[in-house]
Amino acid sequence: MKMHKTLLLAVACTWAMGAAAQWQWIDKDGRKVFSDRPPPADIQEKNILKQPGGSLPARPVPAPAAGTATGDAPTATAPATAAAAAPKPAASAAGSGKDKELEEKKAQAEAAEAAKKKAEDEKIAKAKAENCTRARAAKAAFDAGKPITQTNAQGERIFLDGPARAAEAKRIDGIVASDCAR
Repeated sequence: MKMHKTLLLAVACTWAMGAAAQWQWIDKDGRKVFSDRPPPADIQEKNILKQPGGSLPARPVPAPAAGTATGDAPTATAPATAAAAAPKPAASAAGSGKDKELEEKKAQAEAAEAAKKKAEDEKIAKAKAENCTRARAAKAAFDAGKPITQTNAQGERIFLDGPARAAEAKRIDGIVASDCAR
């Protein structure tokens, strides 16, 4: 939550400083990053959403030179920059260039959001599967009639009596019902 407030504050300050140079890209964790400096060399061209002086997602001339130490990065970004810069003037002259760029940005943002949601859904499904496995093992122990112990608030081990055992069995049944449903 704090990260969102910080990000909103950064966006508000950016709007107030209209003439300030601003970069915007999606980092490796799927978060939008705003900066007055170009993104690191490991950020892919498709993840750069905005650059100073326009919204064309291309790196400035210094960025490939900085990536020279990384190996193949300059050769991959230089042709992409040249190819992306060439159609820009013709598209904006026709008037539809900005709409096309906006649609591309929107599609990229939607794809990033969908990927983020898919990853979160997979994470939740994995947690549910693990909870289901544990709950089924606990249910099997209860059904076998084995003595069950828990630790109380003082750290002492206590055996569950009839009502406590019934309540715990009901709680485990609820977990099995919610997390094991397919």
